[in-house]
Amino acid sequence: MIGWGVFPVLTGYFGGKPVNQIIGATYGTLIGAIVVALFMRTPMIGGKEFLFTFLSGIGWAAGQILVFYAFTEMGVSRTMPISTGAQLIGASLWGVLVLGEWSKTSSKFIGFFAILLIIIGVYFTTYTENKTKTAGGSKAFKGVLLVACAEIGYLAYSAFPQAVPKATGFEAFLPQALGMAVTATIFALATKKNRQSRPYRTKSSYTNIIAGLFFAFAALTYLISARPSVNGLATGFTLSQMNVILATLGGIYVLHEKKTHKEMIAVLAGLALVVIAGIITAFIK
Repeated sequence: MIGWGVFPVLTGYFGGKPVNQIIGATYGTLIGAIVVALFMRTPMIGGKEFLFTFLSGIGWAAGQILVFYAFTEMGVSRTMPISTGAQLIGASLWGVLVLGEWSKTSSKFIGFFAILLIIIGVYFTTYTENKTKTAGGSKAFKGVLLVACAEIGYLAYSAFPQAVPKATGFEAFLPQALGMAVTATIFALATKKNRQSRPYRTKSSYTNIIAGLFFAFAALTYLISARPSVNGLATGFTLSQMNVILATLGGIYVLHEKKTHKEMIAVLAGLALVVIAGIITAFIK
């Protein structure tokens, strides 16, 4: 929650185009993964375990590129709650319907009630008092469409590691980070064809590595948390998405994304619902 909450605020603070942000984020994550692998002396996995965790990294990088573009359309404080709601629906349904989590009827009822609270809370955070003063309907529509498409990549990020439960969070981390970095590199090389884009000669590509280290911390702890023997995907992912609190408030207070008095009340009310839902989810068996 802390890592993923600080991550988008830092990428917004360091700035740059989406290509600069994804380079910094993924290379920072890869650096973190290499350090963890060396420190923990984690053996390199192969075969199906490597493939699925590598693919999960590709899924995240592809989805995050789209979200970075959504930031340019709607800002961090408006994009993150929408992204959170979309990811919660996808990951929770996958965990319950495919992986068989929340097996008891009472658990399903409580879990989906908590998700409903989060969706309502996310809706509150997107409240706009005067739509004519915002980026406009077309930009908002484009931003939401980008986030919706990004959900496919995010779902792959959460679901693929569950297909190889024998791989521990520490073992899955490096192949996943490699998938992220490879995707970012391909995107950067494709972008480089534009003469005005020089991703590897731009300062923000390297300052965003700091943001990537925060993401690395979040990614590793999430891989461990989402294991069936710990929290499982449905509960672990729902708890991790409490990052929307830090990301939203960071967008407002650190990145100075302006809110009116009524909008701020709606944001705080929405975040309160998200916190309540997170507490409820933590007790689901």
